[in-house]
Amino acid sequence: MTPSASAIRALLDGTSDDPFALLGAHPGPAGLFARTWVPGAEVVEAHTLAGAPLGTLERVDDAGLFEGVIAGERQPLRYRAQGGGVEWWAGDPYSFGPVLGPTDDFLMNEGTHRRLYDKMGAHLIEHEGASGVHFAVWAPNASRVAVVGDFNDWDARRYGMRRRGDTGVWEIFLPDIGAGRAYKFAIQGPDGALQPLKADPFAFAAELRPKTASLTTAPPAHEWGDADHRAAWAAVDPRRVPISIYEVHAGSWDRDENGWFLSWDQLGDRLIPYVVEMGFTHIEFMPISEHPYDPSWGYQTTGLYAPSARFGDVEGFARFVDGAHRAGLGVLLDWVPAHFPVDAHGLSRFDGTALYEHQDPRLGFHPDWNTAIYNFGRREVSSFLVNNALFWAERYHVDGLRVDAVASMLYRDYSRKAGEWIPNAEGGRENWEAVDFLRATNRAVYAEHPGVFTVAEESTSWPGVSAPAFDEGPRTALGFGFKWNMGWMHDTLQYMAREPVHRRHHHDAITFGLVYAFDENFVLPLSHDEVVHGKGSLLTKMAGDDWQQFANLRAYYAMMWGYPGKKLLFMGQEFAQRREWSEELALDWGLTNSSSHDGVRKLVRDLNRLYREKPALHARDCEGEGFEWLVSDDADHSVFVWLRKAPGAAPIAVIVNMTPVARMPYRVPLPHDGRWREIVNSDAQDYWGSGLGNLGGVVATNGAAEVTLPPLATLMLEWEA
Repeated sequence: MTPSASAIRALLDGTSDDPFALLGAHPGPAGLFARTWVPGAEVVEAHTLAGAPLGTLERVDDAGLFEGVIAGERQPLRYRAQGGGVEWWAGDPYSFGPVLGPTDDFLMNEGTHRRLYDKMGAHLIEHEGASGVHFAVWAPNASRVAVVGDFNDWDARRYGMRRRGDTGVWEIFLPDIGAGRAYKFAIQGPDGALQPLKADPFAFAAELRPKTASLTTAPPAHEWGDADHRAAWAAVDPRRVPISIYEVHAGSWDRDENGWFLSWDQLGDRLIPYVVEMGFTHIEFMPISEHPYDPSWGYQTTGLYAPSARFGDVEGFARFVDGAHRAGLGVLLDWVPAHFPVDAHGLSRFDGTALYEHQDPRLGFHPDWNTAIYNFGRREVSSFLVNNALFWAERYHVDGLRVDAVASMLYRDYSRKAGEWIPNAEGGRENWEAVDFLRATNRAVYAEHPGVFTVAEESTSWPGVSAPAFDEGPRTALGFGFKWNMGWMHDTLQYMAREPVHRRHHHDAITFGLVYAFDENFVLPLSHDEVVHGKGSLLTKMAGDDWQQFANLRAYYAMMWGYPGKKLLFMGQEFAQRREWSEELALDWGLTNSSSHDGVRKLVRDLNRLYREKPALHARDCEGEGFEWLVSDDADHSVFVWLRKAPGAAPIAVIVNMTPVARMPYRVPLPHDGRWREIVNSDAQDYWGSGLGNLGGVVATNGAAEVTLPPLATLMLEWEA
């Protein structure tokens, strides 16, 4: 039981890679032998967890190293220490056995563990009769790993962890600490060099920036009351139900009286009722996982498993989601596996090597964002990310994930010049490792969480983004539930920015989208990306004077709600915010006191109500049988007419006049004779329009009706059978 002097020196210097061989209690020829390191102690007595004395240890080093033979069998120990005139108790982490087991090791090595977040990171548990926190971290190339925090004065020499065989996982159980403790990992690379202190990749909470430590948390305590909501979504095909999404940046939707972020409870009190009143079906949050830099909007996350401390504690987010569900709203999260920042406390060169990223910058560095790129082909990295997707659905009951920047993952040459990228094994540009990761993520989410759906922000013509990722299907099928229709957004916004006199020459900017509208399950996105970086607001994108800009925007929204595809609108655009969005400021809510702005808000509210109530407008959003052109070729007048329909539902004609010229009468072909009731008129006076319309409806005879088309307006007519 007498280690070499060099082994003891390595222990006290914080370079020993196996402190469990030196510390704790070990059977010996003279009985049970204990050794512990208690800095500052002058006297140390060993006790059982119940407090029974087992013997006094001898101080063998002035650094606080004590050892000696004690009574009893091998068991977890506590020490009563005295020094400097004070007394304290300390549990011995090296007297406890491991927490992880061989099944965990096997599944981790295989990359198939689906509950990693229950095993890795920091967990408050009961272990061998003691309460404390179990820490586990993956650092396979490290020569030593220790956990440091406010419980050991951030001393990297102490609390060296146990290496678990071939998994590359290090673990330790620290008794007598609880929730709310700040910690990081002190990692020595393979060359022995100490890395910057690293936050926990699996941390469930983190300090408020600019601090960067992870925080221990108690087991989830929230009692959920959303079983009916989750069961309802698990029972439907999301392609055939109304989905209208309100995209929110949690930090700038509104602020408190001091200009600070609203807490989750405050957001629950204000945001949920507002979104319900506006008729949206879902709230989609831009990333809310922990991130160090406010202007990144959360897209450069350092804590994939931790709701940001900006908005309060993690239980607050659970309460928000539950409150939204009880009010009938779904909650979607932006999820960012496309890249990660290179902050020193983050994943970059985590164990002194390129662990989560590629070593070669042609594969592992993102030129657009100056960030690292995950090594999707490494099974442990893929498993870390797949588990994160499952975590948000499991722990916080989120209804879906919108995956950011999918195109940047799919192509090895994304934003790279010749010579700056490495072709795949077949010589192509496809990143098949990322493809396999996305397929695995979608298969896992849909298999384990019925009712949860995924959405891809994918800006290219990659085939099968929203096709099922069956093993026997094409390898390109990614398995997402929906895809953002970026082409529709670009084409239509360019069209709306043109003066009406020129629109006749760009008629196909509206019609072209219907050529491919059913190739994928599309979401029509008017997102935050369209109202930042000098692009202005949606209102200021519209052509014409102030009145025409409002009329154009109302016509555009009504056209969008009548167009096949699910809907997404960024916060503030529902009341036509004038200024460009800034993450530093709350929305300009005072604008809703203006008739022009409130008119747009009322229109969006009414469009959402109709979209939810009328199956013709949503039940075949993603299928060609739900759409039929009635007038597609009237470029001279910039008029578009189409039919939305669904089995068993009254059809709805959508009529769009994109010039400031009122047309009356305009002959519209309609498939059924009889009365067609006007259910939407974006030019109505209640919306701050001119009030020109059809006195409640028109009558079709011989397959057509004479319709009054207001200027710069969209009408919807529903057939009354």
